[in-house]
Amino acid sequence: MVYDAIVFDNDGVLVGRTSYDVLHEAAWDAFDALSVADPDPDHVESMVVGVSPRQVEEVCDTYDLTPREFWAMRDRTAFEAQRREVHAGNKRLYDDIDVLRDLSTPMGIVSSNQHETVEFLLDHFGVADLFDTAYGREPTIESLELKKPNSHYIDRALADLDADTALFVGDNESDIEAADNAGIDSAFIRRPHREDWDLSVTPTYDIDGLTDLQAICY
Repeated sequence: MVYDAIVFDNDGVLVGRTSYDVLHEAAWDAFDALSVADPDPDHVESMVVGVSPRQVEEVCDTYDLTPREFWAMRDRTAFEAQRREVHAGNKRLYDDIDVLRDLSTPMGIVSSNQHETVEFLLDHFGVADLFDTAYGREPTIESLELKKPNSHYIDRALADLDADTALFVGDNESDIEAADNAGIDSAFIRRPHREDWDLSVTPTYDIDGLTDLQAICY
């Protein structure tokens, strides 16, 4: 298939995922930074992944926090935790990313991670030149409604790339759903954490690594 563009999820596709424990500790740090010394552990856990605006508002009501201020701090502590993981060598690029240099198709990134984190990773690993556009979430509550499976950021990337046909490569079911919502093809990549994953959605392609894109995007 000849595509106008290839768009990638970031964590778990181009770079290793951040461990849950690291992100969980970052959520604790957000409460601590706003002088909440002893938050309910369930409230902390609810602020780690898959967070909705309603959850943020409910938790903030409990501790008399401003939702916008709290979520900006939560995104800040998560970014700082991930940056430390990169510097410690615990979050690295996948070895097959150099395959992308052999592809002539314009490429972009769409992540549900913080945009600041995406920019940092591209700069730190020296691969920003591979991508013509990149989107992550803004540090706002509103961005939680726009993350995948919402196609909002994919739509923006496709507009930047002037692409009518595209392939989205991801490692989560929400990635496949977001591609469907954007009206484009999808590839589910089976990194080690997804080798035996049973999908409840059907991607256009099921691939073992980025090398498989050479045969798909000829």
